[in-house]
Amino acid sequence: MKVLIAGGGIGGLTAALALHARGLDVTVLEAVREPRPLGVGINLLPHAVGVLESLSLLPALRGMAVETSALVFANRHGQAIHRDARGVYGGYSHPQFSVHRGELQMLLWREAVARLTVLSGQRVVGVRDGNVALIETPDGPREQVADLIVGADGMHSALRRRLVPDEGAPCWRGVMMWRGTTWAPPFLDGRTMVQAGHSRAKFVVYPISAPRADGLQLINWIADRRLHEPVPGLTAPDRADWSRPGRLDDLLPTFGSWHFDWLDVPGLITRAEQMLEWPMVDRDPLPRWRLGPTTLLGDAAHPMVPIGSNGATQAIMDAQALADALARHVDLDAALAAYEGERRPLCSRIVEMNRREGLDAILDRVEALAPDGFERLADVISPLEVAAEINAYKAAAGHQVQR
Repeated sequence: MKVLIAGGGIGGLTAALALHARGLDVTVLEAVREPRPLGVGINLLPHAVGVLESLSLLPALRGMAVETSALVFANRHGQAIHRDARGVYGGYSHPQFSVHRGELQMLLWREAVARLTVLSGQRVVGVRDGNVALIETPDGPREQVADLIVGADGMHSALRRRLVPDEGAPCWRGVMMWRGTTWAPPFLDGRTMVQAGHSRAKFVVYPISAPRADGLQLINWIADRRLHEPVPGLTAPDRADWSRPGRLDDLLPTFGSWHFDWLDVPGLITRAEQMLEWPMVDRDPLPRWRLGPTTLLGDAAHPMVPIGSNGATQAIMDAQALADALARHVDLDAALAAYEGERRPLCSRIVEMNRREGLDAILDRVEALAPDGFERLADVISPLEVAAEINAYKAAAGHQVQR
């Protein structure tokens, strides 16, 4: 079987490696002419790390990432609400990793180039007759036939448009996010991820490298701020403005007073080596992912609000599920139906949970009950109730603790 994958991001490259490992003839077409390690940090949940280990990538991943010990939920005063042990520290079979998105993508890119066919500067813009990919290249348009075409080409996917040609712009609920990286002294144990604040103003922070010789560690941070209340028809900033450089004036009025006992938030923001701005957007879940011998994967299939470290993780899980389905079923249509049947309901559920603030709902409740902070959490909210809510979300999102 000849498989063509549109998109050389984390999901598309993982799918290519997984399909190649099962004996399929795979070609990846990436629109960017010279891929580079761009972006900031992401988290890989243990179930995604297990997939990467099956592709013999765990040693390289350990060398570039931080093994996350815990996710701490805190209020805007830096007071801990809950500490959720992560990875092997939480009883999982694999670690959770915090890693630079671009470095991970380039690791996958190098492995794919070494094992299969990867072509850059090749943008898939459509499909003709079911299995003929229409491709734009620097030398003009061309076509390529494949038995299966996989759309891993992101939120603005050309293959997704075949299913919903009138879908329009992504959904926005009024929240902008600024992502940055800063070299700073390690905080807490040097391996902890923290979500502090509430849904109107939230600061997420975690390290993505080991400390260097001077003791500083590369810290990834995300600042979310609600600009508009979510109303029907709210339109996100134009796509041309996505990933533009952020401005301190947009953040310091909100986060300039967030001095925690364990972290100087405004200091982290002002010393950033890069800071970029994005709207926090998603799309409505689709009723189907496949059309003939084509299907979707990752953000092309289920773009979701970035809550719960699900973006890259769910794309990697899509990759494994597609490879497993094609290995189990000789008939392509049956394989694609099995893949979609396994992944689409789960990812649609995560999209809907994240629209309801996901785990951030806990932060909102504590903020409403104790806006000035607390002396004892138990006087504000039951710690057992918090733990139960977190565990329910994790179970719905596919976390599986080793038994």
